[in-house]
Amino acid sequence: MRAVRVDGVFIGKAEVILPGLRSAINKQAVSGRIWLHREGLAEDEQADTRFHGGPERALHHYPREHYPTWRRRYPQRAWQAPGFGENLSSLGLLESQVCIGDIFRWGGALLQVSQPRSPCYRLGQHKDLAELPLIVQNSGRCGWFYRVLREGAVSSDDPLELVQRSYPGLSVARAIRSFFHFPLERAGLHQLVACAALSERWRQAAAARLASDQVEDWSGRLQGRPAPLPLQADAAVREIGHA
Repeated sequence: MRAVRVDGVFIGKAEVILPGLRSAINKQAVSGRIWLHREGLAEDEQADTRFHGGPERALHHYPREHYPTWRRRYPQRAWQAPGFGENLSSLGLLESQVCIGDIFRWGGALLQVSQPRSPCYRLGQHKDLAELPLIVQNSGRCGWFYRVLREGAVSSDDPLELVQRSYPGLSVARAIRSFFHFPLERAGLHQLVACAALSERWRQAAAARLASDQVEDWSGRLQGRPAPLPLQADAAVREIGHA
């Protein structure tokens, strides 16, 4: 894989985005070099550390290639990086091209792909589209997270260079398929559990499904409360499918 150019680096401050809701999803571009530590980029904040951030989700990468899809689907909204709250934006690297456990050199840092993103209700509230997290999940256009193996100074001028691939059979796209699209397919769940580089949270969830033959409740993550999604979400999910 050739080096991939990073075309945007973004950080955010925790702030009130709606009454009663704080989030750091409104991120701003960083120019120049910035320090990347084990928990993420310097000065990048998380409003709710129970579900966001931490060493296994230190850095969120979202492909710029996905934005035309969202512009077509929701032309009334503004869609450009960092519209999904991402820290890294690039062209030339998709979920199908990145594998769980891949190690990338970025400037002075080393990153390892740890898990796909699990879209949550804050994304829907950010865009005033309650059905958006489910649609993102079903489309497979989720992006992914990195853990930081080596801290260092980084910038948008530094390319991402793949230095090691240990799990070529488990792309981020395949992990999304197994976890979200076919959540009780045992072969896929076994593959997730067996991948030591996958985040502990995802491996534990896959193991629990294998043991119980049941899928955990996603309503809190997708909607912020246990309630049915708007009816229009069904048609939107069918339209985008599992691509």
